[in-house]
Amino acid sequence: MNQKIILSMIAIASICIAFTPKAGVVGTIFPAMECEDYNGKTVNLPTDTKGKYTLICVAFSTAAEDDLKTWVNPIYNKFIGKVDASKADVFDVHVDYDVNLYFVPMFTGFNKLASKTSKDKIKAKTDKELYPYLLFYDGGKTYKDELDFKKRDTPYFFVLDKTGKVTYTTSGKYDDKKLEKILDIIEEN
Repeated sequence: MNQKIILSMIAIASICIAFTPKAGVVGTIFPAMECEDYNGKTVNLPTDTKGKYTLICVAFSTAAEDDLKTWVNPIYNKFIGKVDASKADVFDVHVDYDVNLYFVPMFTGFNKLASKTSKDKIKAKTDKELYPYLLFYDGGKTYKDELDFKKRDTPYFFVLDKTGKVTYTTSGKYDDKKLEKILDIIEEN
């Protein structure tokens, strides 16, 4: 009788351990990822971003595009665009942030077969002003486990500190609270 109880407890514990969600990637170094920019030049994440805070947005599919588009204007206005002082509202405080910013479409598995065509389409519908912030990952590794991806149709955002360590993650559609959290982390240092 005791043996059955002990075996049942071991089985239940094993099932619980197997289905325990990962603690996430916060506090870990962003995994090495070799990308290329819009000109075909290699950019190694996070190695080439060290020394600055970095915001990386990763998307796996066109299904993630709608949510990703909700981020483009707020991120552009906060990190890239310059406020014209003559047009700025008196209460509009603009801070110049010295951060790396990258949008990274990922082509893995079956999507890798169409990567050349997809890259051309992305470039064609992306404002040229955003080209310096666009990187492409075209590799065999999915990073699903390393970056704790749950859904292919959702964009994921990672804030890296100056050493390449992930300090914050979020996903999905833009909202002000997510951007405020990103800014709080960057402004702390």
